[in-house]
Amino acid sequence: MQFKVVEKFISINGEGTLSGQLAVFIRFAGCNLNCSYCDTAWANKKDASYEWMTSKDIYEYIKSTGVRNVTLTGGEPLLQEGLIELLEIISKDKKLHVEIETNGSVLIDKFSNLENPPSFTMDYKLTSSNMEGKMELGNFKYLTKKDTVKFVSGTIEDLQKTKHIIDKYNLVDKTNLYISPVFGKISMDNIVEFMKANKMNGVNLQIQLHKIIWDPNERGV
Repeated sequence: MQFKVVEKFISINGEGTLSGQLAVFIRFAGCNLNCSYCDTAWANKKDASYEWMTSKDIYEYIKSTGVRNVTLTGGEPLLQEGLIELLEIISKDKKLHVEIETNGSVLIDKFSNLENPPSFTMDYKLTSSNMEGKMELGNFKYLTKKDTVKFVSGTIEDLQKTKHIIDKYNLVDKTNLYISPVFGKISMDNIVEFMKANKMNGVNLQIQLHKIIWDPNERGV
């Protein structure tokens, strides 16, 4: 199989349980959503520049970096035809830790049967994203403690929905939970006050490190 890869680079993980650790990123072209705050919309355009890479090409590039954390991102990686083949090749290398960043709209059930399944950092798109109706709620039953659900919040309404979803699906006991602010839309102290008022034990506030270290519009970071 061949994949349209719009970026490949080494940086630090900006969010999730491995935040601050080195990772090698593979960014695929194309997404099925159009979030109001999307910071990689350029990668989803039909005229986005890309290179064709086979599963072997991608694995060899990953190994050449010497970095063990691998992040497959997009766009939406789970839309990539042949992703199972790629994961099977990478997962044979027990030294690598593979994470998939997914937007929450694609069912992940078929990936749970892999010999060495990846971890998922899954978004739940809240009201301000304009994409909440696209969420695949069936995913919650497949999540484990190796996975993460990320709630990117831009308003108090978003925070209220975050609490509702966490409580309804008992997510604190199932997986890792993070709230991230929509960059420039909500102050972090408001998020903390909401967490305090609602006794949100087991939930983490997280800032996107790459948007603090580099310009928020910088690519390849």
